[in-house]
Amino acid sequence: MTDYDIKIRSERLHVTPEILERYNVPGPRYTSYPTAPEWSGDFGPEDFERAARQSNDARPGRPLSLYMHLPFCDRLCLFCGCNAVIGKDHAAAAPYLGHLETEIDRVARLLDRSRRVVQLHWGGGTPTYFSAAELERLFLFTRERFRFAPDAEIGIEIDPRVTGQDQLETLRRLGFNRISMGIQDFDPRVQAAVRRFQTYRETRSVFEACRALGFESINVDLIYGLPHQTPESFSDSVGKIIAFDPDRIAMFSYAHVPWMKKQQGALSKHIPLGMDKFRIFRTGIERFTEAGYQYIGMDHFARPDDELCRAQKDRTLHRNFQGYTTKAGADLFGMGVSSISDVGRTYAQNRRDLAGYCAALGAPGLPTMRGVRLTDDDVLRRAVIGRLLCHCVVRMPEIEAEFGVRFREYFSEEMARLEAFERDGLVELGPEAISVTTLGRIFIRNAGMVFDRYLRGPRDKPLFSKTL
Repeated sequence: MTDYDIKIRSERLHVTPEILERYNVPGPRYTSYPTAPEWSGDFGPEDFERAARQSNDARPGRPLSLYMHLPFCDRLCLFCGCNAVIGKDHAAAAPYLGHLETEIDRVARLLDRSRRVVQLHWGGGTPTYFSAAELERLFLFTRERFRFAPDAEIGIEIDPRVTGQDQLETLRRLGFNRISMGIQDFDPRVQAAVRRFQTYRETRSVFEACRALGFESINVDLIYGLPHQTPESFSDSVGKIIAFDPDRIAMFSYAHVPWMKKQQGALSKHIPLGMDKFRIFRTGIERFTEAGYQYIGMDHFARPDDELCRAQKDRTLHRNFQGYTTKAGADLFGMGVSSISDVGRTYAQNRRDLAGYCAALGAPGLPTMRGVRLTDDDVLRRAVIGRLLCHCVVRMPEIEAEFGVRFREYFSEEMARLEAFERDGLVELGPEAISVTTLGRIFIRNAGMVFDRYLRGPRDKPLFSKTL
C-alpha cells in the first residue's frame, strides 16, 4: 500500500496529493444551512418568539429537541473552539443556572404542552463542572416544564478528569442514557502541547463506571491534527479507544481558526498539515473500520447495529447543531449562552457573551442575538446538502416532487461542477441520483459546498477551517 492509499474494510482507495490539495480547503461543517456567518442581527427576540409560537401550528404535536449550554471549565484546552468560560471558582458559576432556568421557563411558555421532548442534550464547556445537586436541580426544573417521551434520548458531554461517581450516579438515576466523553489524544507530548492532561487510567475508570451504571450508549471524541501527533502515536490512542469498546466514535479534524480563537495561535508551529495530517486521519479510519465500526461519513463511526447506522441505511438520519442524529423532524431549541435553535424555517442564536446573556434575561423576552429566516431557495438547498451529508445520496425525483422544481435545470451549474468530483471518484452521477462514493465520504463537506450559493462571493476574512 502506498502513502496515498487508504483501506476502508475491503475497499482500497487512492488519495493523490493533487486530490488532497484540491479538496482540502476551508469549508462549513453544515450543521445548518445557511451557515452562521450568513445570519443577521436584524433577527431578534420578537422574531424568534414568533417563530416558536408558529411552530406549534405548523405541524401539531411536532416533537422537541432541547440543547442546553453549560459553558464553564476549570482550565482552557488550547485546541478548544467552543464558547467556554474559564474559572476555578465554581460558586461564581452558580448564578448562571438561575438565568438558564429563566430562559427554560420562557421557552416552555411559548410551546404547546402536548409537544414531547424526544431528545435532550447538555453540552459545554464541561457540564459536570456543576455538582450533582446542581445538575439534578436543572434537570428537574426542565422536566417540570416539558413533557418527555418515554424513550427520549437524554445525553450529556463529560470530561473524565472532573466527573465523579456521584455525578454519574445522579445522572443515571435522573434518566440520562447517553454519555459523550471527551478524550482527544492519550499521547503525553500532545497533551502537554494542548494543555489537556488526561491519563488512560482515569479515563478507563470513568468509562467502566458508565458501563456499570447502565448508560445505553457511550460515545468518545478524538481529535486528529493536533500538535506533535504522528500516525504511530495516534494509532496507540486509537487502539486504547477500541479496547474500551465505545458505541460511537467522533474523530474530529482539529479546526485551526486562530483568527477566532486566539489561544490556538500557540499551536501553529507544531500542527501537522496536508499529507502529514491525512496519514493521521488514515490511521484512525482504517483501525476503526477494521475493528468493526461503520464509517458514517466525515468524522463519525458507529457499531453496525447502532441506530445511527440504521437511520443512514433507511435515510432518516439528520444533521443539526448536535451533529448526526436520528431525531429528524424535531424542532431544536437551544438554551444558554451562545446556544442555537433550529425551528421550522428559522435559525436563532443567543447572545455569545456571558454578561450580555445574563443581562438580556434580566428583562422580558429571550436572549436572541441574531438569526435568519430561510427563503424557499434556502430550504431546497438545505434539503439537498443534508441528504448528501446524511444519506450519501440525493434522489432527484424526490426533490422534484417535494419542491416542484426540475432538478437538473435548477441545479445546472452545480451538476456541471460535480463532473470534476465524478472524475476524481468522489461521486457517481446517475440519471436520477447523485451518489457519494466511499472516497467521497471523506470529502463529503466539499460535495455539500457545491450547492452552497453563499460561498460564491469573495470573503474579506477566513471563516472556516479546512475540510480534512
